[in-house]
Amino acid sequence: MVTRKIIGIPMNQHKKSYPSALPLPPQVQEARAKRHRALTKVATIGIVIRIAIVALELGGYAFFHSWTLLLDALGSLIDVAASSLLIVCIRLAERPPDTEHPFGHGRYEPLAGMQMGFFLVLLGTVLVFQQIIQLIIGEEMRIIDARTWIFSFIATVCLEVSYFILKKTARKQDSPALESDAFHYHIDALNSLLATIVLLIAAFNPLWSVTIDHCGAIIIATILIALGAHAAKNNLHQILDRIPDPKFFDRVSQAALRVPGVQETEKIGIRKYGPDAHVNIDVEVSPEMSVEHAHEISQKVRLEIQKEWPSVRDVSVHIEPFYPDDH
Repeated sequence: MVTRKIIGIPMNQHKKSYPSALPLPPQVQEARAKRHRALTKVATIGIVIRIAIVALELGGYAFFHSWTLLLDALGSLIDVAASSLLIVCIRLAERPPDTEHPFGHGRYEPLAGMQMGFFLVLLGTVLVFQQIIQLIIGEEMRIIDARTWIFSFIATVCLEVSYFILKKTARKQDSPALESDAFHYHIDALNSLLATIVLLIAAFNPLWSVTIDHCGAIIIATILIALGAHAAKNNLHQILDRIPDPKFFDRVSQAALRVPGVQETEKIGIRKYGPDAHVNIDVEVSPEMSVEHAHEISQKVRLEIQKEWPSVRDVSVHIEPFYPDDH
């Protein structure tokens, strides 16, 4: 009986079944679950703080009738809605890929951020025109109470503390949507600080306090427009597959090079979808290596990349021969 050989290996020594994919270690799934819990927790804390701020400033408006205070409260109220929508989208984005969505549902996060950005632009524009009309028409003589600034000052402190908490979590968990939400807190804190300054100026100029109040409201509404445009732009980049930060390419390459048998990497492509990422990578191996061994290496490369970066849902590995003078 004559035994045929392929790449120097007898046919009867080959495996009789296709090699199974290497399973993900438990720590990868746990890292994804931990990310979800962390994002949901800080977003919920932010909502509670903002609701308290809205109640405080609306109470201040009810007593002192300051448009600056009302618009500052309105900005916080809008962000409560944005944060609530973000929590829903974080949960939707965590859904695994299915037959109709092979790349998963990660784009729910940037989609929510973009829509809220457009809404802020629209609302800010309406409020600017409303306040300008109020200035032109005028209203009966009244004086803004000198204590009104205290409400916006308390809001400033609470919002800035929330900003640092959300920003730290967003960067640790690599969530552009949450980082955008954190940026909203920072801008809201600056808005509240601006409101505080405007109301302090009004307190020292009682005869002009109403005019100063309207001007402060116009400035805050303008900042809402700028904030919305910034949020829409940042989230749109993800939807349009903008190239992510170079640090992600370095992480992917270094993870692949840790696999024994991989001699070089090239042509790395990364697509980010909110909490998810998909990676395409070419890895170079010895030209004399068997197809079966090269396939095993490709599986180990996929596994190593997902261990290094748990947000990666899938990795497409292309095997190429390595030649020292080909780079």
